[in-house]
Amino acid sequence: MVQVKLFDCEHEKDLEESMNEFLQKMDEDQLIDIKYNIAAMMEPGDEQIYCFSAMILYHK
Repeated sequence: MVQVKLFDCEHEKDLEESMNEFLQKMDEDQLIDIKYNIAAMMEPGDEQIYCFSAMILYHK
């Protein structure tokens, strides 16, 4: 069965740590693909907000 695991963090290092923790628990042959995305938004007051997200596709 194919499964997905979604990750969403405000900092890229947090995303990296979360994904590495998840990937350590699986065998390499379970991994299908990893999709990665960055979104940037402007908040009122000129504060820039980043969203780092990823999706891991794997065999369960």
